[in-house]
Amino acid sequence: MPGPFQFGLLERLDRVLALAERALERWVGPTPDAALFAGSRALRWDTRRGSGRLVPVASPQEFDLDDLIGVDRSLERLVRNTEQFLRGLPANHVLLYGDRGTGKSSAVRGLLTRYAERGLRLVEMHKGDLADLPDLLALLRVIPNRILLLFDDLAFDDGEGGYRELKAALEGSVEAPPPNLLIVATSNRRHLIPERRSEQAQAWVDPEGELHLGESLEEKLALADRFGLVLPFFGFDQPTYLAIVEHYAKHARIALPAEDLRAEALRWALDHSSRSGRTAKQFVDDLAGRIALADSR
Repeated sequence: MPGPFQFGLLERLDRVLALAERALERWVGPTPDAALFAGSRALRWDTRRGSGRLVPVASPQEFDLDDLIGVDRSLERLVRNTEQFLRGLPANHVLLYGDRGTGKSSAVRGLLTRYAERGLRLVEMHKGDLADLPDLLALLRVIPNRILLLFDDLAFDDGEGGYRELKAALEGSVEAPPPNLLIVATSNRRHLIPERRSEQAQAWVDPEGELHLGESLEEKLALADRFGLVLPFFGFDQPTYLAIVEHYAKHARIALPAEDLRAEALRWALDHSSRSGRTAKQFVDDLAGRIALADSR
């Protein structure tokens, strides 16, 4: 039977181990389990304290996919790919590219809004943390949920690191990617890495007439090619922009003659040098605020 000295030693040892465990958790982060994903629809990879950890997003931004207008074909393919993924069928990693403000990030948030009840979860990782990508994939592999790993507004400059880790995760590593995970990236660039005219000049044609790209350009194009589903989100023409304005104005219950609404919306687009879904939403928010302010006086 242990004596008083041994009991005291065991208690001190328990306290030391508990303190060490808490310190280690603060440094490397807790190992995620199903409970973390059951209670949080969206999480973020956080590297502010030591090594990275998964941190729940307290209030994920909601978005209704029905509010996306003018990108019907791309949205249809995105939703179909997500349905395949959720049902355990073959599905592709996704790159959404195109003009700013056309709904790329909103489409991803809309997937979470629509499918969270079916177990879909969203994890966001910043480009600067790509060196941690193998560690994050190892953590997510054991989670029972289906996960979208989001890289928002992704683009690389010449000489910038990180894209090789992403390329390996998409395809090319010895280890297979987690079957419960799809990588989704949004970008203004189709090829994610800028192409230089000097690199295009390196292309050559062999005696059989086959085109060969230079090594540097080949490597840059290889990253985007690893996304199996590449969806364009292009800028809108004037009728589409006005249709989006009318859609948001109806939701905001703005009682303004149609001609006046269109005229103000076009002036707003001209002032902002943009006809996009974001511009339309900003205009309607401004108009709704001005009307409410005037009515309160």
